[in-house]
Amino acid sequence: MDDLISLDRKNVWHPFTPLQSTLPMPLVTKAEGVYLHTQDGKRIIDAVSSWWVNLHGHCNPVIAEAIAVQAQTLEHVIFAGFTHQPAIELSQKLLSALPSSFSRVFYSDNGSTAVEVALKMAIQYWHDRGEPKRKIIAIRGGYHGDTFGSMSVAERGLFTAPFSDLLFETLFIDFPSPGMEDDTIQQFKELVNRGDVAAFIFEPLVQAAGGMRMYSSSCLDTLIGYARDASVICIADEVFTGFGRTGKTFAIDYLQSLADIVALSKGVTGGFMPLGVTACAKWIADGFDSPALDRTFFHGHSYTANPLACAAANASFNLLMGAECQENIQRISRQQLEFSLSLKGNKKIIDARTLGTILAIEVKTNHESNYANSLRTTIYNFFMERGILMRPLGNTLYVLPPYVITREALTYIHKCIEEFLDQLA
Repeated sequence: MDDLISLDRKNVWHPFTPLQSTLPMPLVTKAEGVYLHTQDGKRIIDAVSSWWVNLHGHCNPVIAEAIAVQAQTLEHVIFAGFTHQPAIELSQKLLSALPSSFSRVFYSDNGSTAVEVALKMAIQYWHDRGEPKRKIIAIRGGYHGDTFGSMSVAERGLFTAPFSDLLFETLFIDFPSPGMEDDTIQQFKELVNRGDVAAFIFEPLVQAAGGMRMYSSSCLDTLIGYARDASVICIADEVFTGFGRTGKTFAIDYLQSLADIVALSKGVTGGFMPLGVTACAKWIADGFDSPALDRTFFHGHSYTANPLACAAANASFNLLMGAECQENIQRISRQQLEFSLSLKGNKKIIDARTLGTILAIEVKTNHESNYANSLRTTIYNFFMERGILMRPLGNTLYVLPPYVITREALTYIHKCIEEFLDQLA
């Protein structure tokens, strides 16, 4: 096993990780439920759902069986000019859970590409109508992926600095912090009235990688309302928030106003296979509904609508909509809320906040609250020593467990958080 770690250090380039990282690199040999098992016999609670993708626990037998059955029937086929049952069934399931105004789904490979598709879809919609609308409005502090389009509409900084001159211009509005919503709304009103704005993209209610920052549904409803008045396409990036994370199937379910395009990924397959989905309202699809070649949406991936991924997604969706999973989501949401309220007044933190199954705690620090804050390493090591995978966003630690986590396991995580806060100077 040590030889494997040595080979990893020599050959493999890990994401968001310095090549000379001093952090340990555990070798995971198997996983089950909320637990990761390493080669040295340790058992680690996956408190972040392996980067937010795992819904129903590792190696869920229902999803594993669906993939196994599909693998013996059809592993993949080109999706340009061909189709297959798993993709068709998944489109039906997703559209049944999205607003009734939605009519089409476009498959891709991951969250970044789901957003990229959404942006291209919106821009081409106006291009095909002969209207010169190419600008995108986004909220400061957001993260939408790592492809060039998704970087262009995200926060400019550490992640994007090497590519800043290559990113297209985006019109940014301030994050609608509590008490500052009116300023954000005013900025937005001025921008949408320019006449050249194609779309408004947002992470509904929670900016995930930006520090699990949360904002009100009423503010977002107001922004979407002004966008609609100005004929601006509204893109909801639900890559993180989708599939129950906020307590509802989608975060847009908290809204009165409707989005026009929704980007999905992460939890769509329950954490088993890569898959991206971009769903759109009928009026958007109608803009492309023509036999003319130049009205075609020229975007695709070699593994578009991979049958194995679609089979996993169908099984995961069925589990998600089942009574047991829905009860678990509500149980976790209540337990996270109760714990956050118990931290009220704690002088070691700036804020503790929850939305559905998401718990985020912003720890006080002598440095600016951001991803590069050095406290992140301290937090990571502290929880790993206690058998918990906690991947903090700078000085913000968060808990986002698979829905199968027990009350006892979640209580243990909460107790370790209290222990961590208690030992801070």
